[in-house]
Amino acid sequence: MLQKIQRFAGAMFAPAMLFAFAAVIIGLGTLFTSSVIIGPLANEGTTWYNVWSVLLAGGWTVFNQLPLLFAIALPIGLAHRQAARCCMESLVSYLTFNYFINAILSAWGSELGVDFSAEVGNSSGLALIGGIKTLDLGMVGALGVSGIVIVLHNRLFDKKLPDWLGVFSGSTFVYLVAFFVMIPLAFLTCLIWPKIQIVIRAFQVFIANSGAAGVATFVFSERVLIPFGLHHLLYAPLYYDNAVVQGGIYAAWAKALPDLASSTAQLSELAPWASLTATGWSKVFGIPGISAAFYATAKPGRRKKLLALLISITLTSVLCGVTEPIEFTFLFIAPPLFLVHAALSALLSTTMNLCGVVGVFSGGLIEMSSLNFIPLAATHASTYLTAIPIGLSFTCIYFFVFKFLILKFDFKTPGREDDFDQSIRYGTKEEYQSSKNKKRISKSKQAAGPSDDRDTLATNILDLLGGKENIVDITSCVTRLRITVSDPELVADDQAFKKIGTMGVAKKDKAVQVIVGMSVTQVCDHLQDLAGLEQ
Repeated sequence: MLQKIQRFAGAMFAPAMLFAFAAVIIGLGTLFTSSVIIGPLANEGTTWYNVWSVLLAGGWTVFNQLPLLFAIALPIGLAHRQAARCCMESLVSYLTFNYFINAILSAWGSELGVDFSAEVGNSSGLALIGGIKTLDLGMVGALGVSGIVIVLHNRLFDKKLPDWLGVFSGSTFVYLVAFFVMIPLAFLTCLIWPKIQIVIRAFQVFIANSGAAGVATFVFSERVLIPFGLHHLLYAPLYYDNAVVQGGIYAAWAKALPDLASSTAQLSELAPWASLTATGWSKVFGIPGISAAFYATAKPGRRKKLLALLISITLTSVLCGVTEPIEFTFLFIAPPLFLVHAALSALLSTTMNLCGVVGVFSGGLIEMSSLNFIPLAATHASTYLTAIPIGLSFTCIYFFVFKFLILKFDFKTPGREDDFDQSIRYGTKEEYQSSKNKKRISKSKQAAGPSDDRDTLATNILDLLGGKENIVDITSCVTRLRITVSDPELVADDQAFKKIGTMGVAKKDKAVQVIVGMSVTQVCDHLQDLAGLEQ
């Protein structure tokens, strides 16, 4: 069950990968169309304003169509085969579902307690999905329909039909069945969801008014769920759905940017609901403290090589907000350190919140700049300047706490292992296979020409997973390969995976996670090819 939940969480993260670029466009577009900041050049109707309005309209694509993106994305990680066709089936079934809701509420909306003549948005409980006026189900509807279609696809896509029905096989058969499943599902949704919306609104009020205690609890919980790959499930409903504010915190914040940019009131007063996105402060200020502690406690002869590793993974965290490469270097070696990290992250985020530093701060500096610093600096620079001494103070706290604990309990953090020299570089295929007395280069790879580092890494990972015969399926998350194996006993230990250039491995029964880094998508493609699996 945990394996399935992890795959679900990983699939949900696929649309979120688009947010970084979309956020940059929205942040710049908001900045350059604000006459309060830019001056008369940005007045409505000028060429400057019109050009940036076009770019800004395109930047809103991701946030305006989130349910559609999630409906399409789920099959990427959960369809057993022909995932691309399953994405198509999911999309058309989800649109069909919303057309059914539209027709039902148009005919019987008043009897079901829904004012379908109301404008979409706000408290109406209605939304536009792909141009269809329907109930505002947020991600729940998209994921629910997509999940049903995935189950149907996995069971029916390869089902053999009589020859005279052959034209209905494959994707057509899946959609045929899904079409009739959507009818009762739409009726039940119209009957039940308006009541659920009342509960959701009450929950929104509760979370929005929970203050610093809510921030601390949320940030700590988000960190401790990372080892299980389930942290996406915690924050996704808040960030991208209606759990806290209409449309999700990200979309609501982006839409509010023009008003925030023109107001000098405290951001904590203007948008208190944004406080739960404070998970990024530890990525910017905490991780550098951890890296410095690793360097200071490393054996002197190993610090030079360690520094090259630490610079890379620290910049990944600070700039991109991806912490897994460094967190997985000590997560399984020293679990108490990770709990301390989670506690300090919560304390740092809560301190920022209490000092009035509120905004969308869940990513790294690139995302923070595009959604906060750049568009809002003119009116809220003092707020952001407040964050610097607080953050640097916590960098020092992180450093001294981690250094003390590492030395006190002799944790084998990077630079303190027995075979460190091998663990921080990519081994070549020839070196690794020679050490295992193997010489296996496939004809297909010979024909393809020389392989790059990602191809080499994929080959070595396959060996450590027990070979292609031990692989059931492979998917990827933002930095991790998620693999299901037949025999977990054939999977090598964490140290062996570090020797070939990964950040380590996490194993839970037949579910294996290999932490690769930001090139994980390309490595996953190579690995699927080597294992003979469909992509």
